[in-house]
Formats: sequence, C-alpha cells, structure tokens
Amino acid sequence: MSTPHVVVVMGVAGTGKTTIGPLLAARLGVPYAEGDDFHPQANIAKMSAGVPLDDDDRWPWLDAIGTWAHERAGLGGVVSCSALKRSYRDRLRAEAPGVVFVHLSGDQPLIEDRMAHRQGHFMPTALLDSQFATLQPLQADEAGVAVDVAGSPEEITRRAVEALSGIPESAA
Repeated sequence: MSTPHVVVVMGVAGTGKTTIGPLLAARLGVPYAEGDDFHPQANIAKMSAGVPLDDDDRWPWLDAIGTWAHERAGLGGVVSCSALKRSYRDRLRAEAPGVVFVHLSGDQPLIEDRMAHRQGHFMPTALLDSQFATLQPLQADEAGVAVDVAGSPEEITRRAVEALSGIPESAA
C-alpha cells in the first residue's frame, strides 16, 4: 500500500499558495497547513513594513514547517511555503526527506495583478521584485513539479493533481 506525499506548495507571493494549498489537500484527502502560520510575529512585522526577510529570519520558520512535514510522513499533507531558494528546500528536506514540491509559477505581471486585488495579506506588492530575484526554480534532482498559475483555482489544482500523479511514491 502506498503512502500519500507530503506536498509543499511553493512559489513567490501572489501565486496562490494559500488558495491552491487547501484545494489540493482536499483533492488528495489530506490535511492542509498554512505556511504563514509558522512565521514568528517578528517576521510578519518585518514583511508588513515592506522589509524582506533574510536567511536568519527564515531558518526557524523553515524548521517549523519541516517539523510539521516530518510528522505527516507516511500520512500525507499539504503545506504552503515560498521555498524560493534551493537551500530553503534542502532545509525542509533535511527535516522531512520525502517532501514533494509543487512550484506554482507564472509571469510577474499576472502575479502583480493578483496581489493588487487581494485584501488582508501582510505581503506588499513592493516585495515581489525581491521574491522573483531570489527564486531558484526546482532542479532536475528535486522531487516536484511546476504548475502554471494561469486560469481558475480549480484548473490550477487539477493540473497540480495530474502532475503529482506522475511522481512515484518512491521518488519522494
């Protein structure tokens, strides 16, 4: 009997991690965890002020997400996390070796437009340039898939489920 993946839904701000994550978890029949909930208050205050996080800010956040993913190993789960750099994904894999990434990707004008129309989120559009500058897409040796964010949340989720079905459980 195969065990479900623990999926990290990754990408720059505004790609829909918080929208697609719960939809993907529902389709896969596993729990969802919002990555932003793992941030310490100091990180949220920094981002709310338009100040990008540095790696020292991110390590405890990534460790907390990695711990959640590790606890879900063999059970499955979906968690959102920007995971923009390879080193961040390596940190998550160090804690939870079987995680699989779904990289929500799209062009910057589309994502800027989406960010301009969302309400109640602490990440200002001013930080999007730094997010794209930091982004290191998944590499061939990383378990995961890239999914285009054009279209409705349901279309994006369907593409993610289809792409994940091509990843054998043993690859995770």
